[in-house]
Amino acid sequence: MLKDFFSKKKHASKPSEEAKQDIPEGLMLKCSSCGKIYYREEMRKQLYVCQKCGHHHQLPSDERINSLFDEGSFLEYDTNLETGNPLEFPSYSQKLEKDQLKTELKEAVVTGEGTVNGFRTAFAVMDSRFRMASMGSVVGEKIARALEKAREEKIPFIIFTASGGARMQEGALSLMQMAKTSAAVQRFRDAGGLMISVMTNPTYGGVSASFASLGDYNFAEPGALIGFAGRRVVEETIREKLPEDFQTAEFLLDHGQLDAVINRHDMKKYLTTILDIHQAGGHVS
Repeated sequence: MLKDFFSKKKHASKPSEEAKQDIPEGLMLKCSSCGKIYYREEMRKQLYVCQKCGHHHQLPSDERINSLFDEGSFLEYDTNLETGNPLEFPSYSQKLEKDQLKTELKEAVVTGEGTVNGFRTAFAVMDSRFRMASMGSVVGEKIARALEKAREEKIPFIIFTASGGARMQEGALSLMQMAKTSAAVQRFRDAGGLMISVMTNPTYGGVSASFASLGDYNFAEPGALIGFAGRRVVEETIREKLPEDFQTAEFLLDHGQLDAVINRHDMKKYLTTILDIHQAGGHVS
């Protein structure tokens, strides 16, 4: 009997295929920083900020808008603008269609206006789920139009950036958006407009080198990576080892390139305070 006891092999039970099918796809989400596993709905309620380590995951544009703007105040601009394929780049149109289906967005930026605790403001929110929020001609056009609308209405402008840089499938047309958006920012500023830029993870390339860095206030979320070229490219160019926190929001704050690093949960409070300070023409009575 003892022989039979010791000879038995114990196997870890494996979930059956039926059990696997009972678990909805995408139900769980793992923190990419500390590895803690959450129910996706739990993480969504926390605005995709890990409760254990504080890591800020990417936030979809619609959820960011809902977290900041007063209910029922959102009015979207330029809903009819869609990207074409001006250079007839192979498979580009198919990739755009795929991202449109996946995100339910027409492009990588949502522009419009709304109120933040009663303060009317125009805004743009970039969404990295769409072509990594790369800056194509329509992205630049929508941001420039939103700035012009804010100038005409004499209201502040807030932009949340997230981008991998210029969109290679549109070549020089993409690079031209740096000049167009920067010129729109200058016209807005010359008219006395207030621009708040909030850089989220990641903000790179032509976006960081143009409108993302031109705010009257330049903020970032904790841990956001911000720069022009990536770390590896910089190290290979200068042939030096860079600090571990190079290009993080905290590194840029220490070196005077940001005004503040703001936790996502505190963002609405900070924006409300700034809008209140600059309230002329912006407050809804």
